[in-house]
Amino acid sequence: MKLRIRYENEYQFIELDSAATDQLWVSLSLDGEGLPQEERERRIQDAFDEQLNKPEYNVWHRETRHIDPTPKRKRMDGRRGYIQGDPDDTAFDIMDYLLTTNDIEMHEHNFEYQDLCAWVRKVLARKPEWADAFIAVRLDGEPIREYAARIGADENNISQKLKRAEKKLRENYKERQI
Repeated sequence: MKLRIRYENEYQFIELDSAATDQLWVSLSLDGEGLPQEERERRIQDAFDEQLNKPEYNVWHRETRHIDPTPKRKRMDGRRGYIQGDPDDTAFDIMDYLLTTNDIEMHEHNFEYQDLCAWVRKVLARKPEWADAFIAVRLDGEPIREYAARIGADENNISQKLKRAEKKLRENYKERQI
């Protein structure tokens, strides 16, 4: 049997013996006992075209065939450099290098946020509602109206608490911009 396989924009033909044809019949999960050889070959080709010779695969292949397995990136120190993928490394994946952030950056950002929250709570230890309001509204970016509705307080009260908290924080740490 000659099996027609689409590769990019052209078709290639592979010659299959009877054992390979039977294996392909089973792997494509085709039904039909006692069919003539021509009918079996036609069904195999139809199923192969439907499952594997789709144009979507070829579009994906066309768009991704020029992706360099060792992409060029700028280094963190500003100098131009290259990331080298080890050709013997079977676990190398191009998608790992296309990520915009990594876990270390997110972890450091989380530590900075926790340190800042701890400092605010330490300075405003006598007024924990001021600290909660400041963290929710100024650091987390929650609107005053939503925060007031969530805790069941008046918006004006929350605004006054925020002003007092900012004043207290400025007094205790003049170099910090709040």
